[in-house]
Amino acid sequence: MKKIVVLLTILALVLQSACTTTAGGRRNIEGVVVIDESLSEIPENQLLNASIEVFDPGALPEDEKQANGLSMDIRNAEARYMPEQLRATMEKTGYWGAVRVVPQNVSDGELMVSGIILQSNGLQLDLRIGARDASGRQWFTRDYRAAVEAAYYQSSAFTGEAFQPLYNTIANDLAKFLKSLTVEDITRIRRIAELRFAKDIAPEAYAGYLDKNDTGEYSIVHLPSNDDPMYGRVQAIQERDLLMIDTLNGHFDNFYREMREPYTEWRKARSDEAEKQKALEKAALNRTLLGVASIVGAIFVGVAAPEYNSGLDTLTDVMVLGGAAAIKSGMDKRSEAAIHRSSIEELGVSFSSEARPLVVEVDGKTVQLTGSAEAQYEQWRVLMGQIYASETGLTGSLD
Repeated sequence: MKKIVVLLTILALVLQSACTTTAGGRRNIEGVVVIDESLSEIPENQLLNASIEVFDPGALPEDEKQANGLSMDIRNAEARYMPEQLRATMEKTGYWGAVRVVPQNVSDGELMVSGIILQSNGLQLDLRIGARDASGRQWFTRDYRAAVEAAYYQSSAFTGEAFQPLYNTIANDLAKFLKSLTVEDITRIRRIAELRFAKDIAPEAYAGYLDKNDTGEYSIVHLPSNDDPMYGRVQAIQERDLLMIDTLNGHFDNFYREMREPYTEWRKARSDEAEKQKALEKAALNRTLLGVASIVGAIFVGVAAPEYNSGLDTLTDVMVLGGAAAIKSGMDKRSEAAIHRSSIEELGVSFSSEARPLVVEVDGKTVQLTGSAEAQYEQWRVLMGQIYASETGLTGSLD
């Protein structure tokens, strides 16, 4: 009988010790990713302009607990925020010409970088990044993953962007591929980008200048003459298009700067709440198991006794009461965890309202930088087709 009591006591101590386990502050990223910066100024003819599309927000986790506190409003905001973070990182390398954030489906940039948010919850960030140049050549499509622990946000090592090493890695991969190109490769990509724009604006005039093969890659059939007046007008319209994109970039940048503080605080708070919730659920389970073990042990002791024993009767009463108290404690912990889940949801709703894009004026017209930014840019392309038609008398493809 004494062995049974000892075993139950050991079981209780083991379960109780599991209730007091705490999370550490170790950062789950192997090593420090140093950004690859050019040591000298690169000649202009060796630079490519890079366009980073607004990311695809992806889908929320199907698991209810993992999705707790997340929303598509948050994801849509992140889909605009993260390209800005990548743009700033790429600019620091010195390997690129102009780096811009553009709406989705802008197909005539010299280098187009796209992204899908696979996972983003404050503790883990998974992105799928693709890069292709104007010639249609796919540079790569890769998945990037980084993770931090909640304590990292409160540590002295935190500098404002928990996942900066991930962005550094993407920028380094892009720079590595760029450095593998020859000057002739870069010149050809830039010319193809110009001709693709001309074909979009004036297909009747420039449809035969490029050839596209079965794999979607472009090759130059012939180039416009240096004194082609229509091509000069197309280039002037392209300059206006870049000014429009630069205007959009200014608003994306304003959105990024206004979003940065509430987004950082939201990630901190959600990460902390998620860690507390996880710890409380573990504690709740352990306490419930402890209570069940005590009650089962009491029943076993009572049944195993050959005859009435007041000492054992008192022991079983204590074990039953203690077990009931432990189960109640576990239920209380679950209630507390539910409160934290509600808190995470409130944080998500609060963040969504703070991170709404701005309403701005562009060329005397009101533009709202939301999910309809792509539609707004399409309207601008229609306007460019009309400008071309009015200047040349020819019908533009987007008229």
